[in-house]
Amino acid sequence: MKKNIIRVLGSIAYARFRWLYKVDIKGAEVLQNLPDKNVLFISNHQTYFADVAFFLHVFHAALNDKPNALIFPGFINPKHNIYYVAAEETMKSGLLPKLLALSGAVTINRTWRANGENVRRKVDRKEIDNIDLALKDGWLITFPQGTTKPFVKGRKGTAFIIKKHNPVVVPIVIDGFRRAFDKKGLKTKKRKSTLKMVVKEPILFKEDMNIDQIMEKLMDEIEQSEKFSFFDQAKKENV
Repeated sequence: MKKNIIRVLGSIAYARFRWLYKVDIKGAEVLQNLPDKNVLFISNHQTYFADVAFFLHVFHAALNDKPNALIFPGFINPKHNIYYVAAEETMKSGLLPKLLALSGAVTINRTWRANGENVRRKVDRKEIDNIDLALKDGWLITFPQGTTKPFVKGRKGTAFIIKKHNPVVVPIVIDGFRRAFDKKGLKTKKRKSTLKMVVKEPILFKEDMNIDQIMEKLMDEIEQSEKFSFFDQAKKENV
């Protein structure tokens, strides 16, 4: 089922990415030299669904010796053990999200947000176990901020995962998705806009780094820390 969903929905997504927008991908050669398991991708987040779909296409192309490009997914990605962390309420919000969840979603109930309101609830141990299993089995994509809003403070759960598993951590920075799509990433807002992705070299962490230090480094690497917020605001003011 997972293979068929990726093949069908991937073909539809490819047509949109390829013909409605421009793409600018850099650094995807990094993907060709990663281990098969225990790899954690961290990224900023701009839409609910388009971001992950684009990730899977870039991974697919790079692993088929076409880095920094998009290729038609007429056959299944040679790597099937790719997962992504997603909010459970988002992945249950309709038929299409439920189908997308079958492509590799590791769903979690956010401890700080539910149905558009702030909440406080305990972490579900089963969800942590599912994240552990995904890393042990393959590659896992996560968005440390847990929201599509820019320059929001990162959630410390990502740092705890790094402390626990010591994965290869690969930062990714995306841009243009917020302009190109609606918030869910399903409807087109601006055609011919450019979807950008930069895949960076894996991060090295010192053994004695604490959770706060790890989070600070993560937010710098995905360009969502305070200094990048300042640069972004300065750029807008000078436009």
